[in-house]
Amino acid sequence: MEEMVNVYLYGKQYTVPASLTIMEAFEYSGYQLVRGCGCRNGFCGACATIYRIKGENALHGCLACSTKVEDNMYVASIPFFPLEKKIYNIEEIKPTQEIMMQLYPEIYKCIGCNACTKACSQDLEVMQYIAYAQRGEYEKCAEASFDCVMCGICSSRCPAGISHPQVALLARRLTGKYIKPEAKHLTQRVEDIAEGKFDEAVADIMSKSVDELKEMYNNRDIEK
Repeated sequence: MEEMVNVYLYGKQYTVPASLTIMEAFEYSGYQLVRGCGCRNGFCGACATIYRIKGENALHGCLACSTKVEDNMYVASIPFFPLEKKIYNIEEIKPTQEIMMQLYPEIYKCIGCNACTKACSQDLEVMQYIAYAQRGEYEKCAEASFDCVMCGICSSRCPAGISHPQVALLARRLTGKYIKPEAKHLTQRVEDIAEGKFDEAVADIMSKSVDELKEMYNNRDIEK
């Protein structure tokens, strides 16, 4: 017989199979998920969730699609967290330390509590990449934050109000635009697309049925 556990979804108790993820537990309990579902595979960050286990003080952050339920788990999803996104033109800014000061000055209010790192659903060293951003070390910041899925859990726990994912995104854009060598094959591919070289291939794909597309996907050539 399958093991069952008690979970509390938005304060209401449900008994669900222990093998389910949090997202599956919502659906098992009768919820219809129309927002915050995303990729369902732990990549997009849309299903950001916080939970606490009964009797414990720690508050945990995770992605609901890839985290298994636990007994006496109290769950609340946060499908959108209002990150502060500054508007800039990547063609007009440069990778100087001053640009981070101008766009995201709140990073210098970091008190070093490391709550962001502890909350990260991807186990990133968030406080460390913010330190890189403070020093203008954008390539290091880009590398350390590369697996960020923009879920916003880190920012929801930050007493300084830092929008960590947006800081990291700026660092990656600056790195790709100005610091790393140009990816000439990518530039060429963008030009090919603009010139319509793939229009016929795209039209052919769009004309296929769902079953045909699945067959193509399952039998595709995968680069090593």
